[in-house]
Amino acid sequence: MPRLIIPVLAGVAAAVVAVATTVWLSLRDTPEDDVAVTRWCAELVQSGLRDIADHRTARFLGKVGEPAAGCRGGERAIAFRATPWVDWSNYWGTGDASSLSDRHLSGSHLLDRNIRGVDGALLDLEYQRMELIRFNLFDNRTYPTYLTAEDGPVRTVWPEMRLAPDDPALAFIEVATDGAQLCGGELIRFRTLTGICNDMRNPAMGSTGQLFARNVDFESTNPELGLDPLAKNRHGDRISLLEPDPQVISRRLFTRDQTRTPDCNSGKGQPGAPDADCDYRKAPFFNVLAAFWIQFMTHDWFAHPDNARSDQSKLMASLGCATERDGDAVVPLAPERIAELGCRPQDVMEAGLVADAAPAPTIKTENGERLARAQTTSRNFVTAWWDASQIYGFDERSARRVQRDPDDPAKLLVVARGSGEYLPVFAAPCPPDAADDASCAPIQREWVGQESVAFPDSWSVGMSFYHNLFAREHNAIVDEFRRMARERPAADSGLRNPAAPEEPITWSEISDEELFQIARLIVAAEIAKIHTIEWTTQLLYNEPLNLGMNSNWSGLFEGDSLASEATREVVAALAESDDPIRRNQLYSAFAAGAGIVGHGSSKRYPAFTPEWLSIDYWDLVNPDDVNGGTNHFGSPFNFPEEFTAVYRLHALLPDMLEFRDVADANKVTKRVPVIDTFRGKATAATDEGGLANWALTMGRQRLGLLLLRNHPQFLQNLDLRPRLDTTIDLAALDIIRDRERGVPRFNEFRRQIGLRQLTSFDDFVDVRLPPDSPEAIYQRALVEELRAVYGRHVCDASKVITAAQLNHDGSPINDCLGHPDGSVVDNIEDLDLVVGFHAETTRPHGFAISETQFHIFILNASRRLFSDRFLTSSFRPEFYTTLGIAWVMDNGPTGKQWEKGEPNGHRQEVSPLKRVLLRAMPELAPELENVVNAFDPWARDRGQYYSLAWTPRPGAESDPAFAEVPAATAKVSP
Repeated sequence: MPRLIIPVLAGVAAAVVAVATTVWLSLRDTPEDDVAVTRWCAELVQSGLRDIADHRTARFLGKVGEPAAGCRGGERAIAFRATPWVDWSNYWGTGDASSLSDRHLSGSHLLDRNIRGVDGALLDLEYQRMELIRFNLFDNRTYPTYLTAEDGPVRTVWPEMRLAPDDPALAFIEVATDGAQLCGGELIRFRTLTGICNDMRNPAMGSTGQLFARNVDFESTNPELGLDPLAKNRHGDRISLLEPDPQVISRRLFTRDQTRTPDCNSGKGQPGAPDADCDYRKAPFFNVLAAFWIQFMTHDWFAHPDNARSDQSKLMASLGCATERDGDAVVPLAPERIAELGCRPQDVMEAGLVADAAPAPTIKTENGERLARAQTTSRNFVTAWWDASQIYGFDERSARRVQRDPDDPAKLLVVARGSGEYLPVFAAPCPPDAADDASCAPIQREWVGQESVAFPDSWSVGMSFYHNLFAREHNAIVDEFRRMARERPAADSGLRNPAAPEEPITWSEISDEELFQIARLIVAAEIAKIHTIEWTTQLLYNEPLNLGMNSNWSGLFEGDSLASEATREVVAALAESDDPIRRNQLYSAFAAGAGIVGHGSSKRYPAFTPEWLSIDYWDLVNPDDVNGGTNHFGSPFNFPEEFTAVYRLHALLPDMLEFRDVADANKVTKRVPVIDTFRGKATAATDEGGLANWALTMGRQRLGLLLLRNHPQFLQNLDLRPRLDTTIDLAALDIIRDRERGVPRFNEFRRQIGLRQLTSFDDFVDVRLPPDSPEAIYQRALVEELRAVYGRHVCDASKVITAAQLNHDGSPINDCLGHPDGSVVDNIEDLDLVVGFHAETTRPHGFAISETQFHIFILNASRRLFSDRFLTSSFRPEFYTTLGIAWVMDNGPTGKQWEKGEPNGHRQEVSPLKRVLLRAMPELAPELENVVNAFDPWARDRGQYYSLAWTPRPGAESDPAFAEVPAATAKVSP
């Protein structure tokens, strides 16, 4: 029987009662600690399960009562309940081996403290996800319907998600007399270029050019404008687009300390000094492959500029480096202070593209007026689907950059170059008189010499690596299909054409174009799987998230067909409910039991019988079957602005890459500045180094911790904007872009998404540390720097500052945040989001990101699966073929393969990225033999249970990375 995690389901109450009652009866006459735990469990039973909040001010906030904390984590969990941070990270079993209790009955959900702790963590996370679904879906076009229509929270079709009347695709779409649109035919077979018709009844949803959504209420957006009275009370007149000064924030709070590595030269190294190095604080459990992976992902998910450009008609007059706080006053920067900080008043940048900045309309509701959209909106210029659009394209221009093999049009073109075969390069921009010539690749002049891909912006050797890797994977898929066509030409491939759904398509009958599109489906699903069960489980390296992310993909009951089938039946019933709680919140919880991927992809009858005894009534010509496995939870799917904001992860990058050769993996042969692999230089780096050596280089090197004062210096001094002839501080620009796009400041952001607020900068100090430890001393000094940059003010308790939460006693939260009226308080309300989540040092075990970032992830990581037809009800052979489904499910064409032993206590398949790497570069086999997760540093010994120790595995003892002296705690102020 597989491990059963107790999610928040309708029947979970009985399980909790059984746990606590059995513990109570079995642990009588036991040591004092057990008696206390038994008492807490009994009290938890008496209190019952909390309800899903019916108003956002009654939300869970990740904080449990004393009985729940004690039952799940004992005294340690009790001790940290008063902090603002979530409680589940202090439960038994949620950390490394030190979090495990020795008072347990192994394998028993009733008596095993460790299982109870992990189950409790997953229960907390499920509450958080359900309440995020209920309170944090704000679509800029359909929110009035969501808010005021009787069926708003369960609506599945929106007129706003129809294609425009002049869209040429309408010629292939069935349009009803009431204007409703229904996709069919070729438009539903594969992923379309612009993302239309993923949802057959909402053709425009998730397509290129749609408005970003929001995860915070519209009234909280653009607080710098001072239009909302609560925002005015929160911030007074202290904030604006450039206040506090973004370049000053960057230099004082983000810059890496390089005093130990003077040859770093601001991340650029020294000419003629191949051993020049740059210091940074390193994560022991995450590698540089992971840093470039997330950039590869974001290129697929979202892009605010149109074709890598912002508003060229409007240059921002200033990017800061103008003012600084001096006590309570804001003063101009003197020339000597500018020189000391190293910022640049002369920097300029194009303004961000805005879709609509006109005053937002309002909606009348029974509770008063609400905004119908955010104060400013912007568009997503790529598709929002997980469709590998960075590889295959997202509009006509980007598709012209994708080169197919003329000898086999099903393949992507690779050419012999340097050390192997790689993607071709851009030669020159289209001439002005040929800008619309389909045979010419539309590029910017700074892309010349880069490899030819659909999304070429922000290009580096890391992007070159992943694009070449998945081009090889695409072509390997085509080769396997060609083999099937040779060996079994008349066999049924499983593929079907909706125009002739009853006619089998044999392997030999699959056309070149069909095969190209099938390979795209497989590659996109592989990428989604890698990110869900491999990248994310290493980013959030603990048992609850390992189980939770795998359940998102394949369910909690994998291997238990009866439990999976029962859960699928429940989910199917919930999907038909008109009750929002059942249709949305309970649906989302139960869906994890059976797994989101493939949900709705079969309709077997009778239920609870072996597959060979049942009939699958799923029908390709029935839109309710093809489209029926998705759930948008009453709000059309697109990524929200807040999702893009929490993916500001530049601190992951090192300044220097430690280049290695597979012939001697333990030796660093040279250090390569990342900046020297940008744009066209990436081509030379890839050619010279070879893909396998770059895989080894990035696989062994640790990435940077997402903390303050750990931002790559080369990204603060970018001079890659030839059209502007300027240098850019990317850390400062990140702050400006969030302000432009209306992202709330850190504290209100936490309140909006259901996390507890902070009441001073002191809350950022991790109280779990010994107070006299170097890290605790450093954190306290950093708090003083936050105070110096953002300032303090005399608070006014008459000013209510938020409607998202209430104080513990039910009173409104005011400007004093619990401090006495008239006292001097920190300007924590002014703290920028990106600064705040980098300042969070109190994190769950193994979290490479903060809990604030993660909370946005809880919602959107599952929604992008729930909403995608090709990962739910259309995840079938009719679209992927039988080989394609097996390739995705088994991580390759040769069936499932298993790791040796039980890493972290689980029988584990060889991970999907590891399989992709081995197919593309078989010479990596000796190096990858002992690698369980390709995003864990390849030479690290993973230990027994989620260890974060930086120790070498056997054979890697001579690797100089294990002899490094830890980075000194960075100095706090320049």
